Amino acid sequence: MSRISVRGFAVASATAVTTVGAVVGVASGTPQAADNDFEASAADATLLADIPVGEQAQVQVASLSQQADAQAAAADAAAKKSVEEAARIQAAKDAEAKKKAADEKAEREAEAKAAEARASRSDVRDASSFPQQGSYSVSDVQAIARQMVPGDQFQCFSNIVDHESSWNYRADNPSSDAYGLVQANPGSKMASVDSDWQTNPATQIKWGLNYMNERYGSPCGAWSFWQANNWY
Repeated sequence: MSRISVRGFAVASATAVTTVGAVVGVASGTPQAADNDFEASAADATLLADIPVGEQAQVQVASLSQQADAQAAAADAAAKKSVEEAARIQAAKDAEAKKKAADEKAEREAEAKAAEARASRSDVRDASSFPQQGSYSVSDVQAIARQMVPGDQFQCFSNIVDHESSWNYRADNPSSDAYGLVQANPGSKMASVDSDWQTNPATQIKWGLNYMNERYGSPCGAWSFWQANNWY
């Protein structure tokens, strides 16, 4: 229904009502001072309810457009949140995988190092496997030590012997009872390995190695302590 037809119908209806009221008023002798107000009210009511067809379509289109925009914005926000959550989950998975790979690598390296150390220890010779000599040079004593001390511990062992006796297996400390390569105090402690402790560097090396392992865990542990205290 167009604006004109609706308005015309409303005005005609209001006019008819007003006319009837006027007639009744005359017949009854009642004043009709409110006729004009009634017409104005009827006209106003018609205008509030009356929205042109074209404008109705525009309002509907605008409303649908706003709804579509709101839905699109909500969809974009949901999609963005979903992407961010997926990225967070993936980052956590990547970090976990990276940590696992690093842990496995460290474990493999530790196992390889332990295997190397075991192999090194398995290659060492016992003191009793060396034939005794009347005397030993520094190079002789060092050669024996290299065959008795595990390869990964030899340098630490050597550092201690350098400081304690300069590789002199007959080194006798005049201010104490310390004796030999590792300056066992008293020297007679080395008899726990063999009675030839005064003349056999292999016996002294074995005793010193046992002492370092038992007290400090290894020659390198003993060397660390020596560096901090100048004794072991």
